[in-house]
Amino acid sequence: MQTPLRVTRSAAVVPFWSYLDPIALVRHLWRGRALIRQFTRREIEGRYRTSLLGVAWSFINPLVLLSVYTFVFGVVFRQRWGGAEGSLSQFGLVLFAGMIAFGVFSECMSRAPGLIVSTPNYVKRVVFPLELLAVSVLGSALFHAAVSLTVLLIVDIALGGVPRWTWLLVPVAIVPVACLSLGLLWGLSSLGVFVRDLSYAVALVVQVLFFLTPIFYPISAVPAPLQGILRWNPLTPVVDAVRASIFPDVAASWAAVGVSAVIGALVMILGYAWFMRTRRSFGDVL
Repeated sequence: MQTPLRVTRSAAVVPFWSYLDPIALVRHLWRGRALIRQFTRREIEGRYRTSLLGVAWSFINPLVLLSVYTFVFGVVFRQRWGGAEGSLSQFGLVLFAGMIAFGVFSECMSRAPGLIVSTPNYVKRVVFPLELLAVSVLGSALFHAAVSLTVLLIVDIALGGVPRWTWLLVPVAIVPVACLSLGLLWGLSSLGVFVRDLSYAVALVVQVLFFLTPIFYPISAVPAPLQGILRWNPLTPVVDAVRASIFPDVAASWAAVGVSAVIGALVMILGYAWFMRTRRSFGDVL
């Protein structure tokens, strides 16, 4: 615990700009990898601690959701991805792939405003690296995304699909949303200490983004004047890239994914700097 101790005590004297070093950030997270693993496991197990089936729910939930989305949008509303020639099974899988990509962001944002407020005991421990809590929340979200992708792969094979090598690009496609989510976790968890109504605003914004991200529809189905607006959403290229990595008939712009990655990296660094600069005030508020 000597390394976190030095980091925490220097927070009062280190200038804001010094936290903007991405290499120092990566090194700091690497030094805390043992705690990150521990708290990520705790995040995952804590969700299912009182349930009978335990972690098995992480497999059951995405399977049920995949069936429900396929029935509601494919059978009831008779929607098909890419036109009438698309199959019902393909529509359900493409829809579910978009939900997985957005789910990483959504799960992190649901925890962000109350992350520090809900752990006052850690705030009072001088040597505890609070910034690692956000990383554990992201790790839990990525775990559930991996489980959902496994369910998607199994169902795709069961329906006669042949997995392509481009499945290996799915983690690459998720990197931008992971960086964006981590940066917002740091920024919003810090802000949530001082603004207790923040959780309501974040929930509203996430709900709006859910419908402004092409999850239930391809961006080509949006009127041309509005497509440019939706493309400003950094989650749009991520959702498209995840789908393009899995399904051969779905297109994506990897250049746009690169832009989203840059945006996500900037948000991550700024969020970390803001968190480290404001964390010394947490004890006074809590």
